[in-house]
Amino acid sequence: MKQYNVTGMSCAACVARVEKAVGKVEGVESCAVSLLTNSMGVEGNADPAAVIAAVEGAGYGASVKGEAKKSASGDMSEDAALLEDHETPALRRRLIASLGFLAALMYLSMGHMMLGWPLPAFLDGNMIAQGIVQMLLSGIVMVVNQAFFISGAKSFFGGAPNMDTLVALGSFASFAYSVVALLAMTGVSGDMAAMMAYHEDFYFESAAMILALITVGKMLEARSKGKTTDALKGLMQLAPRTATVISDGAETTIPASEIALGEIFVVRPGEQIPVDGVVLEGAGAVNEAALTGESLPVDKAAGDNVSSATMNQSGFLKCRATRVGEDTTLAQIIRLVESAAATKAPIAKLADRVSGVFVPIVIVLAVATALVWLALGAETGFAVARGVSVLVISCPCALGLATPVAIMAGSGVGAKNGILFKTAAALELLGRTEIVALDKTGTITRGEPDVTGIYPAADVAEDELLRVALALEAKSEHPLSRAILRYAEARGFSPEATENFEAIPGRGLAATMDGQDVLGGSRDFIAEKTTLGETLSEKADALAREGKTPLFFARDGKALGLIAVADVIKEDSRHAVEDLRSMGVRTVMLTGDNERTARAVGSEAGVDDVIAGVLPDGKESVIRELQEKGKTAMVGDGVNDAPALTRADVGVAIGAGADVAVDAADVVLMKSRLTDAAAAIRLSRATLKNIKENLFWAFFYNLIGIPLAAGVFIPFTGWKLTPMFGAAAMSLSSFCVVTNALRLNFFKLYGEERYNGTKEEQKKEVRTMEKSMKIEGMTCGHCEMRVKKALEAIPEVAEAKVSHESGTAVVALNAEVDAGKLKEAVEAQDYKVLSVQ
Repeated sequence: MKQYNVTGMSCAACVARVEKAVGKVEGVESCAVSLLTNSMGVEGNADPAAVIAAVEGAGYGASVKGEAKKSASGDMSEDAALLEDHETPALRRRLIASLGFLAALMYLSMGHMMLGWPLPAFLDGNMIAQGIVQMLLSGIVMVVNQAFFISGAKSFFGGAPNMDTLVALGSFASFAYSVVALLAMTGVSGDMAAMMAYHEDFYFESAAMILALITVGKMLEARSKGKTTDALKGLMQLAPRTATVISDGAETTIPASEIALGEIFVVRPGEQIPVDGVVLEGAGAVNEAALTGESLPVDKAAGDNVSSATMNQSGFLKCRATRVGEDTTLAQIIRLVESAAATKAPIAKLADRVSGVFVPIVIVLAVATALVWLALGAETGFAVARGVSVLVISCPCALGLATPVAIMAGSGVGAKNGILFKTAAALELLGRTEIVALDKTGTITRGEPDVTGIYPAADVAEDELLRVALALEAKSEHPLSRAILRYAEARGFSPEATENFEAIPGRGLAATMDGQDVLGGSRDFIAEKTTLGETLSEKADALAREGKTPLFFARDGKALGLIAVADVIKEDSRHAVEDLRSMGVRTVMLTGDNERTARAVGSEAGVDDVIAGVLPDGKESVIRELQEKGKTAMVGDGVNDAPALTRADVGVAIGAGADVAVDAADVVLMKSRLTDAAAAIRLSRATLKNIKENLFWAFFYNLIGIPLAAGVFIPFTGWKLTPMFGAAAMSLSSFCVVTNALRLNFFKLYGEERYNGTKEEQKKEVRTMEKSMKIEGMTCGHCEMRVKKALEAIPEVAEAKVSHESGTAVVALNAEVDAGKLKEAVEAQDYKVLSVQ
């Protein structure tokens, strides 16, 4: 989709006109214009010059978005400038000037005539002079607000009248009729009764009041619209401006936009990471809240990836740039939010169709209203007032804003919480989801095996079993070996030396350790060398039924025990599934695993259905079958999930997954947390509800307001609406729609009971206790990481913030802990604790 900036639009009719003009350009497949962000998305292979010419031919300005900027990391001034609220200050100046002259006009027309307030001698008793002064004051207000007349006339004569046309016609009709009454008054000079009758036909104050009230409404609307784009503007402001690169062995500070792919840059504590990269040297804690919404810093070391706009809170990082310019993570997020705003939700189509013909119909209704009242014998002034009221109360803006303001607000809330919607349609459709298909590996489970239990033989110590297993697995490349390696290292074990190591494909490992033969591998492999015993065999069968893989170990012909390894489910998976089910969504797990393993994982996760043995190319056909039973969303992270993500009504990608999965999806979960899938559906439903509320208000307002302004209720109830009250109601309608959309900013994305099962998430809870430690001996970021890791291994510690520069550690506690325990943990890492307070 090609993105364009569009200027000069004021209401939904403008949007319809631009879309109609661009839709006629050769090569344009579809076009969506956003009044909220002054942007346009065009699908197809149309020549940008032809698209711009079509927009300009319709009376508006256009330019290709992004052609003036080099980098999303260094210069986002073009987009940011377009989203800046330039409208409110200009409208405020117009309003202040309008109110000044309007106050004088109201004093003359209402204060003197109705309340008897005094006038200067040259006006007192001279009705013609009073009429001339009223005409001049009203004319000045019209000149101050000439933008309505210029835009309205241009649109009217261009064949596509808009909201400004209605305002201009209403104000001009009131003014023109009043001028005619003033001229007629001069013809009956001296006849006080006749002059008073003509004076009552003056609507100069209505002409000025209409403009002033509409300006008030537009200013409030502009201010509120500006708030709906705060999330997007906030993302743009995150872009780092400078970077420190290493050139010819020396550090040089350059604009972040000038970093080249593969260039080496360094980041010190308190600095932003300028572009996406990979850590080459150093270690640090990086706050990624700007991109993921996660407030806790993430530890980074050599080999880890870092993203632009994140903040290095501690440690020194030396990195190589892997993504620069518009390829950075931040730039992609901004592009996704912009795309969502520039597209249209299906629910908006009805409002678009109505908006396209709304203004011409209103003009016809206004003329018809005046003629009908004249035909019924009403006075000319009364009939004109009814027609003007119809013009100024009708509001195409409320219709046009009903959907985009809610979409922008919903997308912004999602972006701040690490949930990115690529299109408005995705934001709407996700809320209609009835079935969620969940890929197992990497989505429900962690995607890598972990040790789930150690079961030594009767006369074998657990540490002895783990020591032999680690010595064997340390030289293996198998994923299950890495699980044992991680587990053992976390418990402080180091691999011991082995000789004659041999990996037997599909069976196991063999080696010599301390002069003894050691073996590790499958049950069949070990059973050939030794007797396993009934207890170990039964335990292995039980583990297999749970979907876990038992690895047996033996030494010198004697079974030492087994270690269970499995791809365990994520801590939040069960809570996420429960959350989905509580919203009435059916959950289905897809996996290529065998039926037994799949059932075990599915039962643990709590899903409704399990479909096992699905080959990578078979997921897409399964999604087809599920779609026959209801709207289906697919949640996955792997390359083999891409076809299914594309086939589903809505594809949801786990952000840490493969790039191709993220590209194929409609929604991206940046935090790679399954609970965000449920949160995304909840947000989508809230946004959809908000859109429906806005559309109801917009249609209901016009459905009641237009007949009321036309005087339909006068014969029955006596209800009558003056042009001034009509203008006030028009202003209020748009303001109400935008304000209602802003309520989404306070929406509870995770419901009343957000999952807090993991230690990382528990750190976000309110801490009631803190202890400060003074530590001696820390010299670098690596020291910080060692101390931090040691402290956070203590169960009572929620979080430890360590600084080698100040030699301190601030420890947040979730329960009381002895100071000696904290001191012991730090000093075990060879650092000296001076004090604990």
